[in-house]
Amino acid sequence: MSIKQSAVAALALSTLFASARTEASTTRYLAVGSGQIAYDDSGGAGPLVICAPGLGDLRAQYRFLTPLLTQAGFRVVTIDLRGMGESSVDWPDFSAAAIGDDIVTMINHLGARRAFVIGNSMTGASAVWAAATAPDRVAGIVLIDPFVRDMPVGLGARIMLAAAMHRPWGPTFWTMYYGSLYKAAPPADLASYKAALKANLKEPGRFEALEQMIDAPKTACEAKIKHVHAPTLIVMGSADPDFSDPKAEADLVTSRLSGQELMVPDAGHYPHVEMPELVANSIVAFLKHNTDGN
Repeated sequence: MSIKQSAVAALALSTLFASARTEASTTRYLAVGSGQIAYDDSGGAGPLVICAPGLGDLRAQYRFLTPLLTQAGFRVVTIDLRGMGESSVDWPDFSAAAIGDDIVTMINHLGARRAFVIGNSMTGASAVWAAATAPDRVAGIVLIDPFVRDMPVGLGARIMLAAAMHRPWGPTFWTMYYGSLYKAAPPADLASYKAALKANLKEPGRFEALEQMIDAPKTACEAKIKHVHAPTLIVMGSADPDFSDPKAEADLVTSRLSGQELMVPDAGHYPHVEMPELVANSIVAFLKHNTDGN
């Protein structure tokens, strides 16, 4: 990537993040080993909620949900995954379990006695990992259209993915696919958001991080499900194209985690972006019901 391209990517990313922050907020960094996790912190004295975006996405995914949770009295921290957004790219492990460990490290770093964790897509498995490995620190988990297990993929899809997930066309393919995951009410800023996401993926090391996330198995996280005792809310878009039967997958995960379930009519893979008020109402009710002075 040229200096000019890097500058354009940085400007697109900073503009996108600025729209998701309070005026006083700036990007913060948490050192984890030799890497850094970028995050935003809404501040405040309310119960802590850590939000992790899905595979190949940015922390600005929570740009609509964050202010609604903050207005309800919660301290919201949104993180960039390893290799994505403003986090560093050099990591030995990009698995959902490793990201779950990052979440626990973040809770400890922020000094909260306990925290709620919201995970979307792949980081639903990360939230499961965090809740199972640090039960005394995780007050509850919200899983939005989660992948908590390895799903079967057909031969045709595997061939298509193998051909598409390469530079230089990979970032373009990914952002086109990403846009297709919004069904009922794509946000008004989706075009600019995809442009910022594409620019981020073109930066050195970031698309390679995405490839490693896709390849990383979730078997270790699935094995932890039986050890999760934290209250759980499953949120699923009824038209999520990532699942052959979104309702059946939501029912399965809800059953295995003894959780509550919210199906969002006609929404795709990001119901909290398409219908933030509807989703926020349920999440706030869940968080408040399970708040015990965190």
